[in-house]
Amino acid sequence: MARYCVFFVNFRYIGTMLYLTGIKTATFVPPWEATNSFISEMVMSRLHKIPAYLLFIGLSAVLQFTACQKEEKQPAGELYLTSAKIGDQSLNLNNPVLNRDLPVDQPLLLYFSQPLDGGSLPGGIVLSSQDQANIPLSFQLQDADKTVVATPAGALDHFKQFTLSISTSLKSREGQPCKQQTIVFETQTGELKIITAEVGGLSLLTAPPPRDIGLNFSARVRFDNRLNTASVSPASVKLFKSGEFASVKLAFDNHDSTLIITSEQPLRHYEKYTLLLSSGIEGPEGYYLSDFSRSFFTALDPTPKFPLLSDDALLDLVQTQTFKYFWDFAHPVSGMARERNSSGDIVTTGGTGFGLMAIIAGIERGFISRQAGVARWQKVVGFLKNNAQRYHGAWSHWLNGTTGATIPFSQKDDGADLVETSFLVQGLLTVRQYLDPADPVENQLRADIQNLWETVEWDWFTKGGQKVLYWHWSPNYNWEMNHQIRGYNECLITYFLAACSPTHPITADVYHQGWASSGAIVNNGTYFGYQLPLGFAYGGPLFFAHYSYLGLDPRNLKDNYAEYWVQNTNHTLINRAYCIANPLNKTGYSAQCWGLTASDNQIGYSAHSPSNDLGVISPTAALSSFPYTPDESMEALKFFYYQLGDKLWGEYGFYDAFNPTEGWYADSYLAIDQGPIVVMIENYRSGRLWQLFMTSPEVAVGATLLGFTY
Repeated sequence: MARYCVFFVNFRYIGTMLYLTGIKTATFVPPWEATNSFISEMVMSRLHKIPAYLLFIGLSAVLQFTACQKEEKQPAGELYLTSAKIGDQSLNLNNPVLNRDLPVDQPLLLYFSQPLDGGSLPGGIVLSSQDQANIPLSFQLQDADKTVVATPAGALDHFKQFTLSISTSLKSREGQPCKQQTIVFETQTGELKIITAEVGGLSLLTAPPPRDIGLNFSARVRFDNRLNTASVSPASVKLFKSGEFASVKLAFDNHDSTLIITSEQPLRHYEKYTLLLSSGIEGPEGYYLSDFSRSFFTALDPTPKFPLLSDDALLDLVQTQTFKYFWDFAHPVSGMARERNSSGDIVTTGGTGFGLMAIIAGIERGFISRQAGVARWQKVVGFLKNNAQRYHGAWSHWLNGTTGATIPFSQKDDGADLVETSFLVQGLLTVRQYLDPADPVENQLRADIQNLWETVEWDWFTKGGQKVLYWHWSPNYNWEMNHQIRGYNECLITYFLAACSPTHPITADVYHQGWASSGAIVNNGTYFGYQLPLGFAYGGPLFFAHYSYLGLDPRNLKDNYAEYWVQNTNHTLINRAYCIANPLNKTGYSAQCWGLTASDNQIGYSAHSPSNDLGVISPTAALSSFPYTPDESMEALKFFYYQLGDKLWGEYGFYDAFNPTEGWYADSYLAIDQGPIVVMIENYRSGRLWQLFMTSPEVAVGATLLGFTY
């Protein structure tokens, strides 16, 4: 007699545990069902140290342990059961807890130590259900009569407990009675299947999810079996969007095999909803539904969400409301623009440049007085002059709006940002040109702006005289960001201002070899029938056509590489045409709902474009394109305001973005997206910001140096 612990390794499912490249170790966490946790943990804590080449490829790592037990040596010639299976799944002879989820339509395979007397099988092997009813079995002997194939008469019931009893009535050929053995096991649950699921006459079972579903929701879900109606309740049937649940009424049809689900109130329009049926729904005894989840999109409610206005009045409203972001929401100490509406003390240099120009539009449109505008400029310029950290004259991307200290944009981006500096300087120079030199207060402000402008060391950012500008420099990481500014993108204004500088200009070859990459900037491909002079296929995100051109007038601007009015107009038309074509079948895209550019999205932030299409429409894309596509942009504006205004319109104008495909609508505002809306609509209406910037005397110098005409 001996006492010892035995464990069996049941190698059934392989998965992807082994990774054999040389001699590696295999680490994994198998499905755990053992009852002896001490043994389990002991073995597993060592198994990860075994070299993978010692493990058999194709075998799983599902470990099954028996409890420590007294094992008796079997006398020679004794008849006993050595192992058992149902189908290809092994049965544990000692621990019924492990005998679960077994098939209902497979024979039992019983392996014995000695050849059997076939005549003793019917009385010696008995299968009974949990209600103690015996299950008729047919028998077949194999393997020299040492293996019994016992086949039930018909499939076993689902999700029931059964007992296999082997008694002394079972005999070997020599008449030796079998050692008694009882094995308890439980069958798998039956699958309750959905045959059809329809809403608004459209199937929920096919892809893509149905669209334009009416707001008075009613769905019919037909099952392959009658339902246990007591198991169907609002707890097991959910209709929701973004965590918001709709109340539903439930009814049954077709002898309780069809579930009718109706919303108690109309659903919200232009939203993504999900219908979820949980696994708590039951069919006949032992049959359960696996979780069922399908999405659909509700139709647009065409009713105008706000009173209709004339086109001019609508543009006034959009400019007024968006301007408030830079006026009402400006940082109280610095007057600069906060990065976004949740940024607290973080202010943005580039976004502030856009905001400075928006103030001109605010004065011209009568939103604020000139005196108030000048006072705000004094606050901002004074802060930039006296508080804000600078690096060879350049500012960082983010500043603390109270102290002026740099706030790192990323780990190594904790110093100068030449591109954001150029956006700020573009705004400063436009303000300088707006100020009256005959007014002492305004003239002093002009002088302060001139000083800020002249102390930016543009040429220093060639990193020791290279023929290209560099985007970043850090006092802690030096040039480690190593980001050269090459076109075509939003940075034309950076090179243009660097060439215009009266104190630290770049040479022409920095522009031609750096920005234009010796002509590699040229595209001249045709997309949706529109020729694109420069840049990426399909043009990239639309902010390329906005940021550099808030002040730099593209209407007659030309150089060796492009006519910039053609570039920006065709870029915009390509972007819109892509949305109309909608090759990725995103929800909501149309001739009225278009515009892909950098913005927030449901998972973060991205530069959306035809080559990076996540289904996100950003109102700034179409609205900041008013100068290039006035009719198409007005069409988009009316759609955003009248049709989707209940979702998109807020305290500071249009929210940043939305994604109908994901049922997501932003509640954020970003300075770099709000600013171009105000400024470019003003350029469309009056050309005022273009006119002011282009009258800067330095513009003619830089344009001549780089070979521009305008």
